[in-house]
Amino acid sequence: MPMILPARQFGALRLADVLTSSLAALAGKQNVFSLPPVEKAVVVLADGLGVSAIKARAGHARFLATRLTKSAVIEGVFPATTVAGIASLTTGVQPGQHGLVGYKVRDADNDRVVNQLSGWDEGMQPATWQRATTVFERSAAVGVPSFAIGPKRFYGSGFSQAALRGATYLSAESIADRFAMARRVLDTTPRALIYLYVAELDIAAHAFGWESPKWLAQLEILDGELARFESGLGATEGLLVTADHGVIDVPSTKHILFDTVPSLVAHVRHIGGDPRCLHLYLEAGLADGAADVLAECWRDTEADRAWVFTRDEAIEAGLFGPVADEVRPRIGDVIVAARKLVAYYDSRETNQAPRSMVGQHGSLTDEEVRIPLIRAGAFAV
Repeated sequence: MPMILPARQFGALRLADVLTSSLAALAGKQNVFSLPPVEKAVVVLADGLGVSAIKARAGHARFLATRLTKSAVIEGVFPATTVAGIASLTTGVQPGQHGLVGYKVRDADNDRVVNQLSGWDEGMQPATWQRATTVFERSAAVGVPSFAIGPKRFYGSGFSQAALRGATYLSAESIADRFAMARRVLDTTPRALIYLYVAELDIAAHAFGWESPKWLAQLEILDGELARFESGLGATEGLLVTADHGVIDVPSTKHILFDTVPSLVAHVRHIGGDPRCLHLYLEAGLADGAADVLAECWRDTEADRAWVFTRDEAIEAGLFGPVADEVRPRIGDVIVAARKLVAYYDSRETNQAPRSMVGQHGSLTDEEVRIPLIRAGAFAV
């Protein structure tokens, strides 16, 4: 069966251009989003806030919904997962260049799968594993101080060191406290680039689903804080609101235990990625074409529910952007990206707690990839 490419292709306006365009605006230079010159720029990333969810809950998010015009919809990254999305925002390049190509990926040098959110150790150094210069480092080079505002628990983490290096990290626990911190920086710094991270929606979505009252409550809090923050912006202060990915609620009845079909795990040594975007890594020393054989087995079984790519097919299709040689082994020999409302799990795993997650993301559907770019303050001009 031939490879079935996704019906939608990535658009020209991407998450990777948001922070770089903000820095360009601070320098008075032209940029992808045609942002006007400013003295201070704030970029808010709401983890897990897809366009489809804003539209569906427009009555509870008037600030966001009234500004969600056709031009305020941009594309995230593949896979539609936090490490890939945030790293693309903060470096300005696609996952194939910065190297964070999935939630869990193969560390070939140590023959293991590593969690790029929480699994950093001496074998995976943030300064080298994430390969690209950050926008914050580039900002410092042109004399513009940069700040990352988020919960204290993320300060100094491996992922923060990889994605946020070059920025001064400022801890603030609640969403309101983070916006208050951003206002203080604006009031005390002549020029500034500020990244403000909101984790609460993604946390609520994973635990309860984006259609739950818990998620809706967090959306209302964020929307209210955005409205208040915008009202205090000065004439040379710009605000952008975006996301790393959207979320789909997947009921437990739609979990696919793929290991129960032996051909789908034959010669698979490691399994990485997300439940909606598997990276399958084959054993070493197999004959040429082994990835094609495995991919064909998956297509025979799952073509109606997933897009299946070999590594070479995914790279040729441009899913990861240009891919550095160093990054290629981190991408699965075979990638399985859910196209229907399903999530793929391995029942052999000793830890089955992840199966309690309701909200899921990682794949190529519009719900997961289409994200907002809301402009406010000086950027609304």
